[in-house]
Amino acid sequence: MNYKKPQKAVITDAGLASRFLPLTKTIPKGLLPLGSRPIIELVIEECAAAGIKEILLVVSDRSKPLYEHYFTDPAESAYTLLSSQGKLDRFAPVSHVLNDLPEIKLVIQDPSYPYGNGSPIASVKDYIDPDEAFIALWSDDVVFGDSAVKDLLAAFEKHPDALAILGCQEVPHAEIKKYASVDFDPETEILNDLIEKPEPDSAPSDLASYGRYLLTPEIFTYLKPENTGKDNELWLPEMIARLVPTQKVFAKKTSGLWMTTGDPRNYSLALAKHILDSEPFADEFRDFVKNN
Repeated sequence: MNYKKPQKAVITDAGLASRFLPLTKTIPKGLLPLGSRPIIELVIEECAAAGIKEILLVVSDRSKPLYEHYFTDPAESAYTLLSSQGKLDRFAPVSHVLNDLPEIKLVIQDPSYPYGNGSPIASVKDYIDPDEAFIALWSDDVVFGDSAVKDLLAAFEKHPDALAILGCQEVPHAEIKKYASVDFDPETEILNDLIEKPEPDSAPSDLASYGRYLLTPEIFTYLKPENTGKDNELWLPEMIARLVPTQKVFAKKTSGLWMTTGDPRNYSLALAKHILDSEPFADEFRDFVKNN
């Protein structure tokens, strides 16, 4: 069967984010800031710009109240103060969060699943329509410039029989061991293989699969607790690889700049990129870095 075009996106932020401790013992990684907005908001806005209507945000029971507060608190005291000061323009970003984003549903990750990036996807099975594809994103992967979600939707129009489409970009050769390496036919875009965290010399390519996927309910056939793989974790790329023999799994080299924020080094680089692209003090920042 051909699945309907996605209307929902799943964004995952249920991990411990141990590389950011002690900060993330209190604050989930997706709420770390890029400028005055959290990372997760930029990911949601990428979905919204592509026409996604509903967000399923998979979180831990510990972080759910923080996300509820961010997306629903009316910030009445801030509104009252800024109104009295004639500075309501500063409240506009809050109004945007409360009124302009797609519908957001918080889903607690099923604790019966093992560790791994496939588990939060498995946790939304009951929220996905059986005849509709959906988008899946990691909350710590940010795309600057052209929307990767739009690229995936365009690829789905080209390949309407797809059971899965994964976004990919090239990474330095030595870094491919951190990701799933992609082997695909550039002309047909058919995926030949997907190898989770290979050693660089055995990787089929330096194209890395990252946190932008178009999936169908077919994936739930394989996203089961007993299907753990490398490091005894449940890996989404390994489950996508099980669909490869159908010849209906595709890869799309996305056009925007993907940057991960999943560790302090890469988070800092993404923050610098955001400042240089979007902040009014970009020139001052550039001069400071150059002179110090």
